[in-house]
Amino acid sequence: MIPTWTRYLPRFILKRIEDRHELLEVLDNSGWMMGDKVLRQLVGLIVGVWLARYLGPQLFGDYSYAIAMVMIVTPMATLALDGIAIRNMVQDSSSREKILGTSFILMLGGGILAFSLAVAAIFWARPDDQLVQWLVGIMAAGTIVQAFIAIEFWFESQMQWKFTVYAKTSAFLLLSLVKISLILLQAPLIAFAWASLADTALGSIGLLSVYRQQGFPIRAWRFSRSVAKSLLQDSWPLFLSTLLTMIYLRIDQIMIGNMIGSRELGNYSVAVRISEVWYFIPIVINSSVFPAVVRAEATSEELYYAHLQRLYNLMAFMSYTVAVPVAFFAKDIIQLLFSSAYADAGPLLAILIWTGLFTSLGAARNVFIVSKNWTKVHLISIALGCGLNIFLNIILIPEYGAMGAVAATFISYWFAVHGTCFFFTSLRETGLMMTKAMLYPKFW
Repeated sequence: MIPTWTRYLPRFILKRIEDRHELLEVLDNSGWMMGDKVLRQLVGLIVGVWLARYLGPQLFGDYSYAIAMVMIVTPMATLALDGIAIRNMVQDSSSREKILGTSFILMLGGGILAFSLAVAAIFWARPDDQLVQWLVGIMAAGTIVQAFIAIEFWFESQMQWKFTVYAKTSAFLLLSLVKISLILLQAPLIAFAWASLADTALGSIGLLSVYRQQGFPIRAWRFSRSVAKSLLQDSWPLFLSTLLTMIYLRIDQIMIGNMIGSRELGNYSVAVRISEVWYFIPIVINSSVFPAVVRAEATSEELYYAHLQRLYNLMAFMSYTVAVPVAFFAKDIIQLLFSSAYADAGPLLAILIWTGLFTSLGAARNVFIVSKNWTKVHLISIALGCGLNIFLNIILIPEYGAMGAVAATFISYWFAVHGTCFFFTSLRETGLMMTKAMLYPKFW
């Protein structure tokens, strides 16, 4: 069946692709994914900016602290099962009930563990801060509810992303309207934590409804010990990498909140939000070119590395295109979006935006690492970068405040993506290629 959106294509393009059903399916699925990400980023930015202006740096710092605490434990709830479960159902669709049932039980148990760890951690880190304790407790409950995202695995394995978009994005948009209403009603901070939990719960209910509408009963799910063992054996390296990455990305906010207070964290958080808003673009680009890079490797080594160099060049060029104007107008951007209350976030953004260079190059380097199946090298690089980030934060935050965390982030991101390349013989060539891209970026 030809997707309805093709009717808007020029006729000469339609004639070239109308008989290529696999390509049309990939394009249709990719379109749903990209549309979902763009919509979420845009709406999330608008609501996030509005919320930050409403709360002010102190309360927004408390809110950001709670989110960071929950995000660090979230990988324990998902156990990085998605890729493995999807792969297994692609290979054998008849195993759907066992894989979904087993994934659901594993993630339910992981969610309970994540919730317990988050609550224990916040009571240890902030024993006298009841507001933040409630924020973490409410939002962490979502890690239990989200076990139903196992349903996503089936739709993704069948390249039917639109069903998950229907379910989860509808909930996201509805709760975004609720958050805006809460701002207009001048609701207390705790209300926004309940709204976040409701977002997760409604998304799960939506997935469940769509799954049942497609004729698949939940009661057919089965837990299998052998399937659980197989899933966990394959997913644990991915889980560890995901956990380290999340710690790497959010530990600075936890440390700022604990060391110098919520107000500084509020300023730092808005700078982080703006600097990260475009990160989905390099991820989508690298996912799109991955098959072409793999095919190039099968053709010739020379063509393979030529593709990689062009990819690094593009990532560097795109990063500079974003970083230069944002760095130059950082204070004006913060003033325009968040008001003068967040004036201290301007200098933080001016430097933090440059970490996007290493994020983009890192996404491109992952194409190389995955194509070579060197996932252990990636895990070691992330672990080293995470350790360096924590070490530098301990040293720099007490002395330089939030700017110390910015410096720690910049240095550790560079080290994890570029610096570690020269620690491994297998990555030295790609390290030199990234150096060339940073010194001489090109669009293509």
